[in-house]
Amino acid sequence: MTIRVLLADDHVLMREGLRALLTATPDIEVVGDVRTGREAERQLLQINPDVVLMDVAMPDLNGIEAARLIHAKWPAIRIVMLSMHATAEYVYRAFEAGASGYLLKEEAVEEVITAVRTVHEGRKYLSPAVAESVPDLIGAHARSPVDSLSARERQVLQLVVEGKTSSEIARMISLSPKSVQTYRSRLMMKLGVSDVPSLVKFALEHGLTPPK
Repeated sequence: MTIRVLLADDHVLMREGLRALLTATPDIEVVGDVRTGREAERQLLQINPDVVLMDVAMPDLNGIEAARLIHAKWPAIRIVMLSMHATAEYVYRAFEAGASGYLLKEEAVEEVITAVRTVHEGRKYLSPAVAESVPDLIGAHARSPVDSLSARERQVLQLVVEGKTSSEIARMISLSPKSVQTYRSRLMMKLGVSDVPSLVKFALEHGLTPPK
């Protein structure tokens, strides 16, 4: 049986490298590639992948929020998160969102084929670099500030730090500009920040948006 894979990463070289590696594997077929979590969500009905390889930090809709949406709508699709981070928070949030695998980008070339096959079989996959300590990491995981935000607040946060105005955000997510401003004020209060530079710093530290 051929495993159908969708690649979601905003770095062209990463997508091309993964595509070349996976395409050379007889039992894996790359059926599409996209650069944002929103594009990944839109493509699913058209290409029907078995596995989504998804970067954590992407513009428009980051990988963890995209995984949450995908898992809720299509729980049979397996998701492997690609990340540069091996911290407890990232691993915890990825699996809490519905991911089946967590793959460090620096290990991707050596591990991606094994990761895809493993999650397709219904098992979990973790990069060896984090696997040994993951039970302790998960058990010791302190509640992330991100957990205090609602899904809509996380969505508004990402778009704000990417430079979108309230009017632009309102059009993108079907809200009024006033509602966007309310969400923005509320999330800033929850996070204890008072300006956009502080929001940008927070978003980068927690993988909610890619660095420019």
